[in-house]
Amino acid sequence: MPLTIATWNINGVKARLETALTWLKEDGPDVVCLQEIKSVDEQFPASEFEQLGYNVATHGQKGFNGVALLSKLPLDEVTRGLPGDEGDVQSRFIEGVISVKGGVVRVASLYLPNGNPIGTEKFEYKLAWMERLRAYAADRLRLEEPLVLAGDYNVIPETWDCHDPRMWVNDALFQPESRMAFRALKNLGLTDAFRAVDDQPGRYTFWDYQAGAWQKNWGIRIDHLLLSPEAADRLQACEIVSRVRGWEKPSDHVPVVATFGFDAP
Repeated sequence: MPLTIATWNINGVKARLETALTWLKEDGPDVVCLQEIKSVDEQFPASEFEQLGYNVATHGQKGFNGVALLSKLPLDEVTRGLPGDEGDVQSRFIEGVISVKGGVVRVASLYLPNGNPIGTEKFEYKLAWMERLRAYAADRLRLEEPLVLAGDYNVIPETWDCHDPRMWVNDALFQPESRMAFRALKNLGLTDAFRAVDDQPGRYTFWDYQAGAWQKNWGIRIDHLLLSPEAADRLQACEIVSRVRGWEKPSDHVPVVATFGFDAP
């Protein structure tokens, strides 16, 4: 059977728990990378996900940030925190290793800093974090194994990844520096899973709660799965699960699910 790996900024796991459980019961991805869980590890509702057959690993933080991995396959290794700054206390990165036939798949869930407002230390932190991510990815690529960097990148890569670029010219998500850092990451040899299978405009993963953005499809694409060559070679499909945005009490993001030709051990 193929291996499905999803990313989703859940925007508060406790607020979206029923939505998450409903989606997991319907679609049942093998691995789910969650961002913005807004929960400390001890209060994460792990048992509800475990009842659906998932192994759970979290890197939480009270009130904001926080990332998690849910996996139907055992997590052989779990690493918490992005290397490169021991003083960084924000919980934005978790990596797990999963065994498949013939080797392993390394999956990271990441929540890249928003960076607003530009011209402040928040934007500098965003760019520094992206440079740390680039250094981490370069190091991992030397392993020459399947690597999936999945998460909310808080970067709009291209003009056709947003409904109206004019609305974002003063936003950290669309600054030239942010987009250049994203390209530098891709230029290591990583593949944008969704754009590898769909090059159409109007494909978004985030719609603001305000001004009827969802109903008007005024969205942006900021949730990405970047793949090492070894993972990209096995990519079979990638889908934005937009229907979840229309459910009751939705996150402002929706899941993105990639399917790979890996077999479980």
